[in-house]
Amino acid sequence: MKPKILIAGALAMATALPALAAEGDPVYNYTLIEADIAEIDDTTVGAFDAQGWVGGDYNRFWWKTEGEFADGSLEEAETEVLWNHAVSSFFDTLLGAKFDTYNGDEGKDRQWLALGIQGLAPYWFETDLTFYIGDEGRTALSGEAEYELLFTQRLVLQSRAELTAYGKDDEDNGMYSGFTNGALGFRLRYEFSRQFAPYAGVEWTTAFGDTADAAEDEGEPVTDTHYLAGVKFWF
Repeated sequence: MKPKILIAGALAMATALPALAAEGDPVYNYTLIEADIAEIDDTTVGAFDAQGWVGGDYNRFWWKTEGEFADGSLEEAETEVLWNHAVSSFFDTLLGAKFDTYNGDEGKDRQWLALGIQGLAPYWFETDLTFYIGDEGRTALSGEAEYELLFTQRLVLQSRAELTAYGKDDEDNGMYSGFTNGALGFRLRYEFSRQFAPYAGVEWTTAFGDTADAAEDEGEPVTDTHYLAGVKFWF
């Protein structure tokens, strides 16, 4: 059984990016590209996660992509293109599209309308909640929460949780109505600079309900543990 990994980068870097401009101040334009690249146990199975934006303090164009590859070929990927609008000093709304792509028999491609909100919740939790509407009445909901604990100015422990739910069955992709899967992970990184940080960590993934039953029928693990190593960079 080949290992399978899910890697996710940080959400909007609220503490590292300029705050909303005060009323009457000029509006500035910025550009950010951020990426994680990871590999497991020196195998050919790995994952990538990248995101970026261009825009000002109130409106930005976002792109996000993540995926998994094995034996030199891409197995599956998710790509989002989003318009981000700030509604407060700590939260933004999102509107755009999401594209799920699969290689060969891994699944069937899907396209979604995406509506969401992301930002910095109380106690410095970075949160992201997105609702998706697809064809044939499909719906999905994805929620993420992330927290960073600084041991020193360079040594940082990142904890992250993710939960996904579907509104109706999607048998072609092994997803069924209700909560489908979740993940909880920890990554310890050392920031040689704010732009470059290698990390190592562990992540636990699990499936729920009929999605878990379908995975068992296919001989796939319902709950799994992944040991991670990679590098995080942004510019």
